[in-house]
Amino acid sequence: MSQSPYSQLIAVKRWADRGLCEVVGRNLDGFSDLDATILLRIFDHIHVVDRIFQHHLLGQAHPYQAARSETLPGFEALAAGMREVGDWYGAYVESLSPDDLDRHVDFTFTSGKPARMRRGEILLHVCTHGTYHRGNVGAVLQLRGLSPGRDSITDYLEEAQGSAAAA
Repeated sequence: MSQSPYSQLIAVKRWADRGLCEVVGRNLDGFSDLDATILLRIFDHIHVVDRIFQHHLLGQAHPYQAARSETLPGFEALAAGMREVGDWYGAYVESLSPDDLDRHVDFTFTSGKPARMRRGEILLHVCTHGTYHRGNVGAVLQLRGLSPGRDSITDYLEEAQGSAAAA
């Protein structure tokens, strides 16, 4: 495991996103249409924001007009997309030097407003944004009597230490 705080935050995000996708995937058929749509909209929002900022970091235009998809994808497509972009962020953050993290990225928000953020700030945003919305999903799960699973840095570290001890 890398010692960079940014690498660690991205690793926690990937782990928590995947864990929550597993819980929802196992239980999706038991949700009402309304609950399933709410969960899909939240996952879509997390995923689209991750993709938008991925494009910003790459200096590329993105296809999104808003922080959500025009057509709501199905759960399997969202879960696969979240894994894919999470893996990209993991490799990306490992490729950055400390100086790279302080470099500015100029981009335009979906609202049309110009913006400037450091690469490290973008990574922090992606991580904290995902945490906030995983909490939204967790609240829906708890209302339906389901445990959202583990989501915190301490949970991640405990599991990583347990895996290392077992190896």
